[in-house]
Parts: sequence; C-alpha cells; structure tokens
Amino acid sequence: LAYVAAKLALGSDLVSLRNSVTRVTTACFEPSLDYVVAKVPRWDLRKFTSVDPAVGSCMKSVGEVMSIGRTFEETIQKALRMVDESCNGFEAERFDQELVHRGVACTVEPVKAELQKPSPTRIWSIAKAYELGMSVEEVHQLTRIDRWFLSKLHHIHRIKQSLKSMD
Repeated sequence: LAYVAAKLALGSDLVSLRNSVTRVTTACFEPSLDYVVAKVPRWDLRKFTSVDPAVGSCMKSVGEVMSIGRTFEETIQKALRMVDESCNGFEAERFDQELVHRGVACTVEPVKAELQKPSPTRIWSIAKAYELGMSVEEVHQLTRIDRWFLSKLHHIHRIKQSLKSMD
C-alpha cells in the first residue's frame, strides 16, 4: 500500500500501476474490497476531572485503535474490545458500569439522554437501548446516526440474544 500511495503522490494513476505480486491485476483492483476498517478513539477522560465529556469538534481522545475485518460487525467488535479492555465489545453491560460510576439508576431516561448527545460512552448506550427494547428507528431519532450503522449494531444485539437463548 505504501508503494501504491507513493506512486499516486508522484502522479501515477491506479490503472497504470500493477500489483507487485501478480503483475497482472491493476492497483485499482487490488487490494480487493473485501474488508472493512474501523478507527475508534480511546476516551480515558476519567483521569481528567475537569474535562467536559461531551464530544464536539475539539479532540479530547487519548489515542485510537484500528481494526480490520470482513464485516462491519466483526470490525466494530474488535475495535470496542481494544478501546476498553473491561468490555467484550458492543454490550449493554459496559453502559451499566458507566451509570454505576455516575451514581445513576439504570432506567430508560439516562439511556435516552446519553443517546441524544455525542459522548465517549454513546455506543454502549446504544447497546443498552437495544437491550431495553428500543428499535433502530427510535435510536436513529435520538442520535441521528445513519440507520445502516444502527442496523448493523442491532444485528450484533440480535446475535447476542440468540446465543444467550441457547444456554
């Protein structure tokens, strides 16, 4: 990829560049488009008591992780496990921990409040919303996150529920 990026920077086009392994396919064909990449910021804001946890245009993350997979679901699960080693991915339990830390009861009201504003724990509040029975459309109305992403996250939730029912 670095070779292709350098050639592009020097003015070559993807059609004229050949794959260095096969020497047959062009760079616009390789690498194949069969993977998804996610970059997720790491928010370790509990260490900084004076920092406002609201996410905006100002960068407050202390780092980021990148994950690669075959599907969005696989990739986001990998990324979330790397961002917070205390959780197993897209799970409502992570948001429950946050509410306990805040001293707030786990009801639908704090979940809806969290969904309405970007925050470091918003993705886990989406998992909690699904656990509480909210639909993709209800979560979309509160977050304005694209339904495609929300439906993929809901798919993770449904698989988790299906696996739980097998116990």
